[in-house]
Amino acid sequence: VQLQASGGGLVQAGESLTLSCKSSGIFWINNMGWYRQAPGKQRELVATIHSSGNTNYADSVKGRFTISRNNVENTVWLQMPSLKSEDTAVYYCNADGHVPAERTGVRFIEVWGQGTLVTVSS
Repeated sequence: VQLQASGGGLVQAGESLTLSCKSSGIFWINNMGWYRQAPGKQRELVATIHSSGNTNYADSVKGRFTISRNNVENTVWLQMPSLKSEDTAVYYCNADGHVPAERTGVRFIEVWGQGTLVTVSS
């Protein structure tokens, strides 16, 4: 199981980006989400979305970023309008759920994508 993230880049403050992340492999996903890590800081939650559609946002992006997903294609997007310099970070896709396992039938896993860099110049 792998997560392939894309969509990062260099933009000016006020501009927009949309990140996407697709899961490959057999994977019944519960939560998909985005985390970010700015230089010198710890990785932090940006937004998550459950298979039911319930979402959770960090206060710093609430009302500004929008997370969405396609459960059939196992893809999650993060729409980021009105970017600020403080949004500069490496953004990581994350997913958790179940995969087939021989002895138990299924097992729970958590997977991280490779990270995509978002740089916002002021």
